[in-house]
Amino acid sequence: MKILVTGGAGYVGSILISDLIKKHDVVCLDRFFFGKDYLSQEKFANKVELIQDDIRWFNPKILEQIDLVIDLAAMSNDPAGELDPDKTFDINYLGRTRVAKLSKKFGVKRYILASSASVYGFQENIVNEESPTNPLTTYSKSAQLAELDILPLDDDDFTVTVLRFGTLFGASPRMRFDLGTNAMTYSLFETGEIMVDGDGKQKRAVLHVKDASRVYQTIIDSPEEKIKKQIFNGGSDNLSYDINEVAQQIGESSGKSFKINHRGTNDLRSYAASFAKIKDVLNFSPQYSVKDGVDEILKGLNSGDIKKTKQTITLEWYKHLISSSKLTKQVKMYDTIL
Repeated sequence: MKILVTGGAGYVGSILISDLIKKHDVVCLDRFFFGKDYLSQEKFANKVELIQDDIRWFNPKILEQIDLVIDLAAMSNDPAGELDPDKTFDINYLGRTRVAKLSKKFGVKRYILASSASVYGFQENIVNEESPTNPLTTYSKSAQLAELDILPLDDDDFTVTVLRFGTLFGASPRMRFDLGTNAMTYSLFETGEIMVDGDGKQKRAVLHVKDASRVYQTIIDSPEEKIKKQIFNGGSDNLSYDINEVAQQIGESSGKSFKINHRGTNDLRSYAASFAKIKDVLNFSPQYSVKDGVDEILKGLNSGDIKKTKQTITLEWYKHLISSSKLTKQVKMYDTIL
C-alpha cells in the first residue's frame, strides 16, 4: 500500500512513519519547519518520499497512485489555535477539507482524519462518538467543521474514518512540550515543581504517541466495513483522569520528591470519553501508561537526548511561526481544481 501522510514530520507523524515503512511505501507532505534531518536518515532511504509543501496549495497530482491518506497536518492544539484564528481555520478546516476532496477526486481509496476529543469541550456526562459535541475553541471548532465536511464524502469508492484522540504524551523525534503530560514532566525536571493549569479538576483522556500510531495501523489493517464513515475515540477508559491525577502520577514516576502547584487558565475543557467502540469494534487497547511516557521523557532529558529547543514545539515557537510570513496563504493554480 502507498500511503501519504500530511504533517508527517511532526510529533505523531515521525513515530507513525517509522512504523509504516515496515509494511508500506510512504510519502510525507510537510512544511519541514523543523528540518528534514530525522526523515533523511538512512533507515528511511527508498522507503519515504519527502515533499515540502502545504496542504492548502500542494499540487494534487501527488495523489496519483496513493491508496491511503492520513491527514495529520494542522495547528496542533487549542492554545496555538487561538494565536491566529483565521489561519487555524484556513489550515485545520479548509486545508484538510481540500486534502479530502482532492483525495477522492484523484482516486485515493481511504482517508483518515486526525480530529480531536477537544470537540467535546465541556461535558458533565461520559461522552461517546454519538454524543453531541461542544467545541469551545478555534482549534476544536475547526476540527468539528472538518469532520462535518469530510465524513459525507464517504461512498462505495472512498472510505473516510475520523479519529478523535485525547491529549497525547510521550517522547518523539519531534518532541512537544506544549502538551499537558509532557509540559508537566518538563516542569518537574526543570524546577522540581509540577505546574498544573487551573484547579486540576478538569477531566482529560490521554494516550501515548506510540499508541496513537498503533491506532492508525489498526485502522489500516481493518476491513472497510468496520471503518467506513466511522468516528472512533482513540484511547482507553483506563487512561481517563483529572489533571491532578496525571500530575500525581508524574511525580510518583520520577522517584523524587515533588510539589504540585496550580496556576490560572482560561481553558474550560473538561470531559470524560468512552473508548468502548474502538475496543469492541477494532479490538484496540493501549500498551503504554503515563508512567511509561514520563520515564522515557525524564530519561531523555537527563541524558541530553531530549532538549527543550525550537525542535521541541512549544507555544512560544507557535507565536514566532504565526508572526512570520511562513503560514501566509499563497494562491496557486492548484486552488482552482475544486
